[in-house]
Amino acid sequence: MLRGIVLAGMVAVVLAAAVDTSQAAVSVNIGVNLPAPPQLVIVPGTPVAYAPAVPANYFFYGGQYYVFNNGMWYLGPTYNGPWAVLAPQYVPRPLLVVPVRYYHAVPPGWRHWRREEPPRWAHNWGQQWNEPGPPPNHHPDEYRGRH
Repeated sequence: MLRGIVLAGMVAVVLAAAVDTSQAAVSVNIGVNLPAPPQLVIVPGTPVAYAPAVPANYFFYGGQYYVFNNGMWYLGPTYNGPWAVLAPQYVPRPLLVVPVRYYHAVPPGWRHWRREEPPRWAHNWGQQWNEPGPPPNHHPDEYRGRH
């Protein structure tokens, strides 16, 4: 019986690791190379921090670093990466509701948007992207308490 419990525990660990690795692609160079950890400031009304002195869309949330660059999200375990492409459905909702004003490298298509509001993510998640709960097609275990 003890052997069965240990085996089941090992299988659970392997499955959890598989979920974590499936959300991001292999390490990529995104041009964010900082000499030291940047100063982080909390975005008012959110659990997300941003780096005012970094000339990139650079955020910190849930113990991980995120960069939005060229229409893609990247995830890194430390302030300098290594960076991995993050599939849109795995981007934590608190990052998606950060107002445009906290994006230092504002994409050209966003320049006419209200700076006090979040970006319009409807093209990635549909019209209901801002409703409570995880974005459509979001892995439920990833959303619950992990980010």
